[in-house]
Amino acid sequence: MELFADRAEAGRRLAERLLDVHDPVVLALPRGGVAVAAPIARRLGVPLDVLVTRKIGYPRQPELGVGAVAEGGEPVFDRTLLRRLGMTPESVADVVEQERRELARRVRVYRGDRPLPALAGREVIVVDDGLATGGTARAALRAVAAAGPVRVTLAVPVGALGTVESLRHEADEVVVLLTPVDFRAVGQWYVHFEQLSDADVLDLLGQV
Repeated sequence: MELFADRAEAGRRLAERLLDVHDPVVLALPRGGVAVAAPIARRLGVPLDVLVTRKIGYPRQPELGVGAVAEGGEPVFDRTLLRRLGMTPESVADVVEQERRELARRVRVYRGDRPLPALAGREVIVVDDGLATGGTARAALRAVAAAGPVRVTLAVPVGALGTVESLRHEADEVVVLLTPVDFRAVGQWYVHFEQLSDADVLDLLGQV
């Protein structure tokens, strides 16, 4: 299966599948989603903004996500995983509070004092660079849905098939270019998949 050269190329290819979305608000999940969303916003001729999300990690193994939270939304938990770990949402309340503080910091860095764009009655495209477990995307979609948009599209270049299918009921449409059977990580489907900094995100936002 053909790889994407980088996030920008993936965004350009994805944009061609989104041309029928009328005057949307494009929201990218930082950091990697911003590099995919920038060419989409340019192709559609609309502004680009961010929707900041944070993974909620298992306290003993922080890289293991048991949930996620998005700005403007409530925490969304993988309750099956929590039960398997013998935990409840209350067990990770301290982690949730810590991630909310980091989320607020990143919002200030990326947007300053500006609020999220008004989403009520609008078409919204939520963009990320790929879907592995889908935890942050699910939290983002629920936060967006609570703001009253008329239609929500999730757009990603690549995703694990099971995750993509599980998110179809969270959005009006899921647009994905690749759903490889042997999916192991998002980065394996890009030739260049460098980590982005906050400065990179601000630069991309300033280009649209």
